[in-house]
Amino acid sequence: MLTLSTQWAAAGTLADRIDGTVARIRKEPGRADLRVLLFQLFCVMGEWQRAISQLSAVAGLDPGTEEMARAYREVIRSEVYRGQVFAGGRTPLFVGEPEMWLARLVEALRLNACGRTHEAAALRAEALAEAPASAGHIGENRFEWIADADSRLGPVVEAIVNGKYYWIPFHRLAQMEIEAPVDMRDLVWVPARLTFASGGAQVAFIPVRYPGTETNSDDEFRLARKTDWQDIGDVTYIGTGQRMFATDTGEFPLLDTRLVEFGLN
Repeated sequence: MLTLSTQWAAAGTLADRIDGTVARIRKEPGRADLRVLLFQLFCVMGEWQRAISQLSAVAGLDPGTEEMARAYREVIRSEVYRGQVFAGGRTPLFVGEPEMWLARLVEALRLNACGRTHEAAALRAEALAEAPASAGHIGENRFEWIADADSRLGPVVEAIVNGKYYWIPFHRLAQMEIEAPVDMRDLVWVPARLTFASGGAQVAFIPVRYPGTETNSDDEFRLARKTDWQDIGDVTYIGTGQRMFATDTGEFPLLDTRLVEFGLN
């Protein structure tokens, strides 16, 4: 079984691992598990179409994987859409009526894409000033407010729900349960369960890495083993690598976070 620990321990770069896996598939083309591994490697590298091709091959070899293949095809399409959102060309979906501060955050992305950095920063500052703070706990750590450490997002969690890409404000949530990563695909999108303050819950995938990380030449970023920040001016910081939650009591890497509870005393 190709577990996360064995995948991480494999020697060589990600490109080397892809070449090695392709060579093994040529010798054993009927092994669905090798194609699942190749699909995951392509996801880490951001080679989305090649990843989808491997999912189709896996489903053809093992009918029991059809549901998984369908789910991850939708996730990959949402990831492509996500990239377009951060490039200023698309708008994420929202839960309920979109609030004005959320619309301003999205518009700030469009301004950044046009090179209007100062205007984007000013609009983003307005949005963050209007956004409601959400108190709660991460494990035993109490916080009075929480936000994504990437300035573009603020108090929002990105989530793929039912194959669609959403921005969900923290104040609309009662709880986030985040699964521990067990497979390489979980380093790209980690499964989670989101419970809403209004009632009801949804299974979701939370993108682990900041947009564009897949194109970074450093495999440590691609594998979500570290995070770095680019200062683009006007107190705006863009992340590369693993997502971080910022609170008034510290920062928390997404993959180390299991449970976030909101609105608790």
